[in-house]
Formats: sequence, C-alpha cells, structure tokens
Amino acid sequence: MTAPAELTVAPGAPPEAYLEVRDLRIHFPTDDGLVRSVDGLSFQLDRGRTLGIVGESGSGKSVTSLGILGLHNRRNARVSGQIWLDGQELVGASPETVRRLRGKTMAMIFQDPLSALNPYYTVGDQIIEAYRIHHQVSKPAARRHAIDLLDRVGIPQPARRVDDYPHQFSGGMRQRAMIAMSLSCDPELLIADEPTTALDVTVQAQILDLMRDLQEEFNSALILITHDLGVVAELADDVLVMYGGRCVEQGAAETVFNAAQHPYTWGLLGSMPRLDRDVRTRLLPIQGTPPSLITPPPGCVFHPRCPYAERDGIPCRTEVPELVPAESGHQVACHLPPAQRREIFTAEIAPKL
Repeated sequence: MTAPAELTVAPGAPPEAYLEVRDLRIHFPTDDGLVRSVDGLSFQLDRGRTLGIVGESGSGKSVTSLGILGLHNRRNARVSGQIWLDGQELVGASPETVRRLRGKTMAMIFQDPLSALNPYYTVGDQIIEAYRIHHQVSKPAARRHAIDLLDRVGIPQPARRVDDYPHQFSGGMRQRAMIAMSLSCDPELLIADEPTTALDVTVQAQILDLMRDLQEEFNSALILITHDLGVVAELADDVLVMYGGRCVEQGAAETVFNAAQHPYTWGLLGSMPRLDRDVRTRLLPIQGTPPSLITPPPGCVFHPRCPYAERDGIPCRTEVPELVPAESGHQVACHLPPAQRREIFTAEIAPKL
C-alpha cells in the first residue's frame, strides 16, 4: 500500500465568509489504487445561511463533511487544500486545535443516530459529556442543560427521558436527541448528514421545521447533506451539486431549481417525485452507474452517462470542464455552450419538471 503523502496547504489570505473551502482534495490510498473521494472542491458559506450539498451515494458528500470536522485519520487519508472557519485554517492545524473547535464551534448531526449514539450510556449522559468537555460546569448544571435541550427539540417528558438509553427512543426521537447533543454548545457551524433518512414523512417535516427554527435562533451556518432534493428545496438558500468527488453546479437554490444548466442536475430534478403530477407519470432515472473513484473516466466525469456528450465539437471525453460562472452567482462545469444549455433546458427539461 502506498504511504500517505504529507498534508499540503495552498497559499491564500483568510476569506471574508464564515466558512470557505478551497480546492479541497481527500484521497485514500488502497491496495487497488488511490480513491479520489473529493477532488478539488471549493465553496463558501456565511452565518445564518444554509448550503444544500446534493448528489448520489459515493459522490463525496459525507467525506467532505468529515473532512471539515477533521474526522479523517491522517495516517490513512491524504487531505490537501484549505478549510477556513471564521478566519482559522483547519487543514494545516494540529489535531488538538481542530478537536477544541469540534463540538463547540462546529458540530455534526450524523446520518444514523442509533450507531452514532453510544448504546452503553444514557442519552442524557452523552449530552452532559459533550457539554462539559467545553464548559467548566458541575454535572448537575450540565444535567439541567441536557433536560432543557431535550425539551427544546421536542422530546416529551425530558426530565424522565434524559435517563433513557438510545434503544428506548424511536427513530425520530433519536434524531432529535442527536440534534440536542449537536446543539449543546451552540455551534456556529452545523453539518447535517442525511438528517431525515429512514424517517416517515411526518417526522421528516418535524425535524426540518426544528432545524429551521434552531438555525434562526442561533444564526448558525448550516450544511445540509442529502440526496433528497425535496429537503433541499425546503431548507437551503444555496445548492452545491456533487458528482464523482467534484462540484458540477452551484448557485442559489432558486436558480438551480428553476434554471439548472448541468445535465446531471437535470437528471436529479427529473427523478424527483412531484405531488402535482399524475400518479401514473413515470420518474426519469439517470441511465448508467456512478463512476469509479479509483479509475474515473477521462474528461468530464459525467460523460459516460450524459445524453449530450456525443454532440459535435464538444470535448467531453478528453477535457475536464472548469467550474465557470453561468449567471449571477451561479457556476457550472459543462462543455456545452451556454446557449445550448439554455435551449435544452427550456425545450426538453423544463416541460418535464
């Protein structure tokens, strides 16, 4: 197995945005080759705003979130680029520096609370521990704080349920308990990784309303990672579409939903169920399978699945498209000329959405 390379940090001045990711690359050496899970990702996020990161499984969404929190084992992962959080660079920072920020300044709601919560400790003990790590308070004071948090996230009878174990909570209640733990130190950056997966639609709506209310209360920057475009439409101010470890389109949510310009985004929108359609209307799946992150296709990583890659004069098979401005604040990485993209969206895509 190839030995991991040293961390590299590109030069640059601290940004004005609260969170800015610059040319982030997260690679994992394996016996089969180098897995390029994230390969040159850049974005920024201000306080009080929500960024939705969408894409199929394996596109690099969760790897990105773990990279921001510094949760990758540096002996097994090659991490390069820059992650600026409130003027502090994290990729080149020591593990201890990042650990002090994790939980207090930035926190994460994990995809599966049953596996993220420790089954041997009560829910209250785990919230108390997370709070006392960053605050010099007594255990009774931390317990009162835990009960208050459980009450704020809608757990009934919080003074009693604080002593229950994770398996005694329902799926929706475990997710609420995970949110309470994440918010125990009032983090300024909150990352939610598939926060509504495996929950019924009623509980999903409650969790989304809760996250919106808590974000408004704390003015947190929120990253919402999901494959559910309906959740993104409900919460996100901005959208970043990932495919094969790269960003293929990003911009304001309204722009991406109403004037998407990348064929992969068109596929995601076309495969989303709509309540205003006839129930007999078939969804439009994206043909093919996601690319290998060890041996990605040359050129545009989406070209093997793109119905427009065969057009004359378009170097989809040989050149990697750059992420370039398409409209005000909107960026897209596609070789199709802008006029053709607008024409295709208007004539072929929009009528089906």
